[in-house]
Amino acid sequence: MTAHKQRLTVTVDPDLIEAGNRTVASGAAASLSGWVSAALAERVLRDQKLEGLRAAIADYEAEFGEITAAEIATQRRADREDAVVVRGRRSSSGG
Repeated sequence: MTAHKQRLTVTVDPDLIEAGNRTVASGAAASLSGWVSAALAERVLRDQKLEGLRAAIADYEAEFGEITAAEIATQRRADREDAVVVRGRRSSSGG
């Protein structure tokens, strides 16, 4: 983000604080603040990508009409039929 940091006081669920502290203890993050900043940055990026997707869908629908639930269901079926199984299902015999 930026070199200049600002202090922020927030209320966070205890389980999230514990998860962050475990991440710091494991060495995967340098500090809880850094871990929180990384999480916020990931959320900003995710939100930007979703906004881009919303805009692309809106543009498509403006040109070609609304995508219907039936069209989505048809595409899901086609996707399942075209899918390649990478790992087979486990046997129900438990072995």
